[in-house]
Amino acid sequence: MENTDSTQSVRVAVNIRPLITSELLLGCTDCISVVPGEPQVQIGSHSFTYDYVYGSTGQPSSTIYDDCVAPLVDALFNGYNATVLAYGQTGSGKTYTMGTDYNGAGSSGGIIPKVMETIFKRVKSMENSTEFLIRVSFIEIFKEEVYDLLDPNYSRGDIASTAKITLPNRVPIQIRETTNGGITLAGVAEPEVKTKEEMASYLSTGSLSRATGSTNMNSQSSRSHAIFTITMEQKKGDDILCAKFHLVDLAGSERAKRTGADGMRLKEGIHINKGLLALGNVISALGDEKKRKEGGHVPYRDSKLTRLLQDSLGGNSKTVMIACVSPADSNAEETLNTLKYSNRARNIQNKATINRDPAAAEVQTMRNQIEQLQAEVLFYRGDTSGPFEEIQILKHKISLLEASNAELKQELKRQQVTSESLVQRALDAQVERDKLILKIESVRNGKSWDEVDSNSNQDYDLVKSYVSKVQVLERELLRLKTPKSMSSSHFVDCADYDDDGYGLNEFSSDCHAKAMDLTGNTLENLIY
Repeated sequence: MENTDSTQSVRVAVNIRPLITSELLLGCTDCISVVPGEPQVQIGSHSFTYDYVYGSTGQPSSTIYDDCVAPLVDALFNGYNATVLAYGQTGSGKTYTMGTDYNGAGSSGGIIPKVMETIFKRVKSMENSTEFLIRVSFIEIFKEEVYDLLDPNYSRGDIASTAKITLPNRVPIQIRETTNGGITLAGVAEPEVKTKEEMASYLSTGSLSRATGSTNMNSQSSRSHAIFTITMEQKKGDDILCAKFHLVDLAGSERAKRTGADGMRLKEGIHINKGLLALGNVISALGDEKKRKEGGHVPYRDSKLTRLLQDSLGGNSKTVMIACVSPADSNAEETLNTLKYSNRARNIQNKATINRDPAAAEVQTMRNQIEQLQAEVLFYRGDTSGPFEEIQILKHKISLLEASNAELKQELKRQQVTSESLVQRALDAQVERDKLILKIESVRNGKSWDEVDSNSNQDYDLVKSYVSKVQVLERELLRLKTPKSMSSSHFVDCADYDDDGYGLNEFSSDCHAKAMDLTGNTLENLIY
């Protein structure tokens, strides 16, 4: 696997949920429409084009995983970091789309359950050639603090009470920066998982601990940004890859006037909007081509959320953003803002690289250098007539010939098995024929059918024994008469008959026909 870089834009999908009961009761109508056959949406006088559009006569939402997420799982197995980011106003269906609230029972229609299922199917199919180590972490950003949702010392409480926030054992996680500029979380729990069910149990445990609350717009409103991370290490020979898959379910943007939030809910909403504003500023900075070329400042440090998403937006990751929107005309302003931000995200350029273990990567680099130096030494000594490139071409040809040789060996083995099977069928048929000849001769000599039947089994065994011995002697005689140089071609000639189910009288091989005739003649001499 080559250590190649891949520069590509953040891919953006829009998921338009249906009108819900409360909106229908209020008489709301659709404010957004999809251009038939195109990934384009229109709202009022505004028109936006995306990579994918789902819902409200666009593509069905059930295809989001196959179109947007499955390629990221493939990238994860190839050593690339990946991110799926659900963005939108409160009540737009982000948690439902991501499947963050999956508890292991019932439908697994969300993205995260499908990711888990795909990963462990792939792991099972590769377990004979590759060693895997899979770990998970689950954190939330609540009121601009990072908390570990898998912390065993933390138990779920009522978000309406400040007890959950002020518990002595609920200690915020500190964000640390590595020497190469990466971001780590100090002390976050990363349990190892070996099955889909085990991973789902951690997802369920963390989801129950996540901060949620009721507002006028959503009875189960997520009050925190949640990031479920799957870390995969895979070892194949000396090559070690380590990549991460971030599955991000953001809290929804909200207006206090519409949500009816006050007190604790109002403070939560302020922090949510602050983080989303910082995210919007990062998206705007990265999406501005002029500023990007000039190396303009990107305000990642303005919030904990943007610091944690630094790799996902403009960094080392393959990223898909799913903009979840409500079609209700009462939400038109929030829907328009979501569409604007997500449209800017399409201009963000990420440079994803394969993540190799530094030691393994160094060993591989040194091996490549040694091979190149050895080839150059041979060339300068005059031990080879071609330049270095020709040596590499010859090495490639040798590898192709070795692969072809292995395939031919397998084919020869299959032909041998087929040949042995057909020879056995011919032997059984010959014995059966000779058994019938014996019966007919016995009847001709005046024996009754009862006497013939009583002796048939004994005669059958005797005939079969004679035929087997004759064939062994014939093969030995043929081996002694045939020169070694002809042995392989003789075998190929004998093995090269049809195996498509032809009857015994339809064999095309001359050597089998001769063997059958010789066996028959010998047996008749024995009988008579």
